[in-house]
Amino acid sequence: MASGFFAILDDIAALMDDVALTAKIATRKTAGILGDDLAVNAEKATGFVSSRELPVLWSITKGSLINKIIIVPVALLLNAFFPVAITVILILGGFYLAFEGVEKIVEYLFHRSHTPQGVAVTAAQAPDQKQDDNEAEKTKIKSAVTTDFILSVEIVIIALGTVLEESLMLQIATVSIVAILATIGVYGIVALIVRMDDTGLKLIARTNDKGVVAKLGHLLVKSLPVIIRVLSVVGTIALILVSGGIFVHNIHYIHDLFPNVPSIIKEFGFGLIAGLLAVGLFTLVKKVIALAKQ
Repeated sequence: MASGFFAILDDIAALMDDVALTAKIATRKTAGILGDDLAVNAEKATGFVSSRELPVLWSITKGSLINKIIIVPVALLLNAFFPVAITVILILGGFYLAFEGVEKIVEYLFHRSHTPQGVAVTAAQAPDQKQDDNEAEKTKIKSAVTTDFILSVEIVIIALGTVLEESLMLQIATVSIVAILATIGVYGIVALIVRMDDTGLKLIARTNDKGVVAKLGHLLVKSLPVIIRVLSVVGTIALILVSGGIFVHNIHYIHDLFPNVPSIIKEFGFGLIAGLLAVGLFTLVKKVIALAKQ
C-alpha cells in the first residue's frame, strides 16, 4: 500500500519535471510571438483617461483568459482528430492580423482626423461626448480581445508543436502553463507601462520635486508618450510580421518562394500583401453594401 502511494508520488514528480522542461522549451519557442503580443496589446491598452486604464486592461485580460480557455481544449481536440483545421484557422487568423496592421497604416496615411485641437465641449455636448467615449472604449476592448484571440491561437499552436510526440497529459499541462504565463506576463508588463506616468507623478509629489527620485519621476512621465508612440509603430509592424510568418510557415508554396531573401523581409512582404488584399476586399464590400442600401 505504502509502496504504491510513493510510486504514484514518483510518477507525479517525474511528470512535473517533464512539464517544467517542455514548458521551458515551448516558452522559448514562443518568445518571438510573445514579444509581438506585448507590443500589439500595449498599444491597444493605451489611449484612455488615467482612471480607465486599469479597468480597460482588466477587461482585456479577462477576455484573453477566456480566449485561452476556449483555444487550448479546441487545439488539443483538433490536433488529435482533425489537424488540418489548425492550419486553416491559422491562415484565416493571419489575414485578420494583416488586415488590422495595414488598415492602421492606411488610416494614418489617408484618413487622419483634422479636428481642431483645444475645442471646448459644452455642457449640452458632454453627455454625447461621454457616450462616444464609452462606445470607443468598448470598441477598442473588443478589437484588443479579438486580436489577442488570433495571437493566442498562434502561441498555443507553437507550444503544442513542441510536445506533439509526448503523452496527452504532458501536452495538456505544457500548453496550459504556456497559455497562463503568456497572459500574466504580457498583461502584467502592459499594466506597468500604462501606469508609468502616474508612478512618476507620485514620485514627484512625495519628494516635493527635489532630488534624484523626483528626476526619475519626471523621466517616467516624459517617457510614457514616447514609449506609446514606439509601441504603436512596433505593434503595427508586429501584426504584419506575425501574419506573414503564419503564411510562410504554413503554406508550402510561399515557404519555398524566394529562398535567398531574409525571412523577416519575406514575412513582412507577404503580410503586407495579404493586408492590402484584405483591406481592399473589405472596402469593396462596404461600398457594395452602401450602394445596395441606396
